[in-house]
Amino acid sequence: MKTITPWLNDSEYITPLSPACRMCAKGSKMVILITGVCSTKCFYCPLSFKKGGTDRIFADEWELKNEQDIETLICEAECIKASGAGITGGDPLVVWQRAQTYITLLKQTFGEKFHIHLYTSALKNADQLTDLVSSGLDEVRFHPMVSTWKAMDKSSIRQAIKTMVGTTVDVAIEIPVIPKMEKEILTLISWANEQGIQWINLNELEFSERNAMAFNARGYLVKNDISAAVLGSEETARKIVSMVQKKDFDIGVHYCSVSFKDGIQLKNRIIRRAKQVAKPFDVVTKEGTLVKGAIYPSGVSLQPLCSLLKKTYKVPSHLLYLDSEKKRIELAAWLLEKIAPILSKQGYRCYIVEEYPTADRLEVERVPLPGL
Repeated sequence: MKTITPWLNDSEYITPLSPACRMCAKGSKMVILITGVCSTKCFYCPLSFKKGGTDRIFADEWELKNEQDIETLICEAECIKASGAGITGGDPLVVWQRAQTYITLLKQTFGEKFHIHLYTSALKNADQLTDLVSSGLDEVRFHPMVSTWKAMDKSSIRQAIKTMVGTTVDVAIEIPVIPKMEKEILTLISWANEQGIQWINLNELEFSERNAMAFNARGYLVKNDISAAVLGSEETARKIVSMVQKKDFDIGVHYCSVSFKDGIQLKNRIIRRAKQVAKPFDVVTKEGTLVKGAIYPSGVSLQPLCSLLKKTYKVPSHLLYLDSEKKRIELAAWLLEKIAPILSKQGYRCYIVEEYPTADRLEVERVPLPGL
């Protein structure tokens, strides 16, 4: 009998485990939202209103200008020292030619060992999966509709799955764990095991801004005050993993908790990016955020202020940065703390700022420094 391996942040698995999951745990998988357009209307879709249903492209948090914006895609991969990428949506097969272009490009740029997996409901353009595999796709993760979990032999994606199993690509199934659907999910896993599918990922169901109304209508609750996970999803998942262990299937099963995605996958990716993009004066926290000083001038252009800091306050050039996007001067926090009282008296607004190292530079905290 196989063993259940406890893993990071309440997740667990029965081998085999996808190489992509191991990379995600290290934060080394770039997430490519290749389109928000999808041919399904899953009530649990976690995509935000900004992304869901729109044909926009993101490499992690960095939005590409258009599908020809290859520079941004490659730059983000380099910023996190990516060892692979996960192509998601929406449904990538809606824009399968775009997916093929990116797969080819990433393999050419980073080599054959750069691991690429793709998620799809395969309800549209499923025949094109063979082209994606020929271009270098390493793993396909199918996302069957809930209504088909108990009768996959009647599912419209049955043939696409069987075709992929006959190729060199790794084939997986990934679904959300809907509470109290143990029977349906176990039936799906049993079918997948018979087909020779390598593994199935069970994702803890999670509230988002876009699915909250549908969840509330179904009576779902959050499991505690600090999590967006749905109450009962974790318990259902653990029952299923235990049931699979007793059946001694060949298929691998991975329960992926919300805290794994947030506290391991995302956190480690952010830390990797912070180490690459931090300026000489940035302080990288244990969470991967960047702490720095920031001066916002009132009615004065940035360049004269930059010159003032260099000449009058002897701030070294490598500890200064003119941020035209946020209209501020950035510098070492410990230096700004010393001169902030004088600058504040001259009308400058001085802060210690903490923000994410991601492309959107989301601000976590801004603490004003006291004047004289």
